[in-house]
Amino acid sequence: MKKVFQLEDLDCANCAAKMQDAILKIDGVTDAEVNFLLQKMTITADDASFNKIMKQVVKTCHKIEPDCEIIM
Repeated sequence: MKKVFQLEDLDCANCAAKMQDAILKIDGVTDAEVNFLLQKMTITADDASFNKIMKQVVKTCHKIEPDCEIIM
């Protein structure tokens, strides 16, 4: 499954790159892109456990960029 999410308050391109690298390490994620300029995140992951994976993605992103919100 591939989904695109809007991001709010992502402050820098470096943080976006760190978030993307961390998301790619999560089990079940096959592809991830965090675009600072568009303030969007695209996640491709296993359909059966997508919601569980997204909880991990949110937790991971908040560790890197606490003010960033993922609009679901």
